[in-house]
Amino acid sequence: MTAITHVPRRPLRRRLAVAGAAATVGLLLAACGGQSGKEDAERGGAHATASSPEAARSAKGAFNDADVRFARRMIPHHQQALEMARLADGRASDARIERLAGRIEKAQDPEIRTMRSWLKSWGKPEATPSHGMPGMDHGSDAAHGKDGMDGMDGMDGMMSRKEMDRLKAAKGVAFDRAFARLMVAHHKGAIAMAKDERKNGRNAAAKKLAGDIVTGQSAEVTTLRTLLDRL
Repeated sequence: MTAITHVPRRPLRRRLAVAGAAATVGLLLAACGGQSGKEDAERGGAHATASSPEAARSAKGAFNDADVRFARRMIPHHQQALEMARLADGRASDARIERLAGRIEKAQDPEIRTMRSWLKSWGKPEATPSHGMPGMDHGSDAAHGKDGMDGMDGMDGMMSRKEMDRLKAAKGVAFDRAFARLMVAHHKGAIAMAKDERKNGRNAAAKKLAGDIVTGQSAEVTTLRTLLDRL
């Protein structure tokens, strides 16, 4: 007679127990992982918020007269750059000039809003011309403070009304060349003001924006000079 071998039932129970334990561990790991992921997401969200341009350029913190002067002067300076950039549509013949004008508008329009918010939070009024639109009627005399404009004295790079009128009247290659030449001078004025803010300002956000202006507009000056050589 063939002997019947009985398979012990204990290994099956052990397998079931191990499977159950594994499932339990899996659930615990999933729960921990989910909690960790949630915490990571929350930390990431907080980091993203803190790293956003709005948060990075908040005017919170100490400020001094140099910071106020920087914002007051740079707002109309940027406004004139925007007016120049918007003239490129329908007048420029070189696609590179049009693209650069678009980049200038995209960068400087938000910066104007940022600086206005600083002045408001600091309780300082925005300095504007006694007549006309801010940044639009800054003739040669205005650029040197001869029309009583608050904080506009010595502002380099501002176009005169005659220069703006000539730019408006130009088209094609003549516009491209005039735009590049005038924007180089305009940018150099902004760079000088930004360097002064970096040296004498106190507010961290204002000094950061000044550094961005120096870097960005210096690169654009290089591009504009290259374009002038090729136009």
